Amino acid sequence: MSSLLRQHAEQLYAQELEELQKQETGKRPGNWKLTPQSVVTYLMGGKLQNGFEVTPKYIGNKRLMEIAVATLTTDRALLLYGLPGTAKSWVSEHLAAAVCGDSTMIIQGTAGTSEESVRYGWNYARLLAEGPSEKALVETPVMRSMKDGKIVRIEELTRIGADVQDTLITILSEKTLPVPELNTEVQAVKGFNVIATANNRDKGVNELSSALKRRFNTVILPVPDSMDEEIDIVKRRVESFEKVMELPAEPPALSEIRRIVTIFRELRSGVTIDGKTKIKTPSGTLSTAEAISVVNNGLAMAAYFGDGQLKAADLAAGIIGSVVKDPVQDKLVWQEYLETVVKPREDWKDIYRACRDLL
Repeated sequence: MSSLLRQHAEQLYAQELEELQKQETGKRPGNWKLTPQSVVTYLMGGKLQNGFEVTPKYIGNKRLMEIAVATLTTDRALLLYGLPGTAKSWVSEHLAAAVCGDSTMIIQGTAGTSEESVRYGWNYARLLAEGPSEKALVETPVMRSMKDGKIVRIEELTRIGADVQDTLITILSEKTLPVPELNTEVQAVKGFNVIATANNRDKGVNELSSALKRRFNTVILPVPDSMDEEIDIVKRRVESFEKVMELPAEPPALSEIRRIVTIFRELRSGVTIDGKTKIKTPSGTLSTAEAISVVNNGLAMAAYFGDGQLKAADLAAGIIGSVVKDPVQDKLVWQEYLETVVKPREDWKDIYRACRDLL
């Protein structure tokens, strides 16, 4: 398993899930691996009665995670909604891992996602040879999850065409999937539910029908509230990346992470941290996920093209790549920010020079 580039959540955190299971005394919903309270502990982190430390997977409002977990105990599906990079897929994966021990039942939503990808398909060679039969049926993650009583994850629901989205209505309301070709149906086993994600940058692409919206309970995942919260998220995710990639670099100094997060938060909000200077905002989202990516890329630069210690020069290209999405408009926004905000800061001279040289 150690040779895998990225393990599934249930593999990576198997010990934590096992310890949580051992410590439980409450009642579990049908086919759940953990109680709802333990699922929230797994997500938010905490110390168990035997002293075992559970690491936080989501850093933010605990109530949001409680609402999400409570939703999965009902007959309503869960929609995680928010800006790109607000940990929707991350939370979705960890919810599925904690609830059913399997986060791999997943459909990636795209404009090309067909009805067969959601309901079921056919092995056409077998279909032509034998006619419609169970052996010729190709099961989708939705069908398998219904049979096994597991969570199925649908990524980027609003990227899927409206007519394909609506194939979920019967599945969510009746908990059944008709197979008219075989004159049969698949009925959902206890534990089955759907977690979908959607980002508000796709608003208006393929809006959910009112009938489908009613079958989802929506939880909006916000950008991190405070600077310290966002720094903590970036630090934890970068440490995890370093461990997996085995980079020959020193862990990044907290001061470097703080600078990246400061730049991203200021450009995102359109005002400096002290509230004194208004700033133009670029076209990109500058999410926490992008901040993590900038630090990870900087570490790789430091490890293989530097002295192993993360410096401003290692981060500059990643920062510019995240901020300047539009080569004309965003470049002007970045140059103005560089001259009016970064340059006057005494302890930011190195990052100013590194970014200016690249421009």
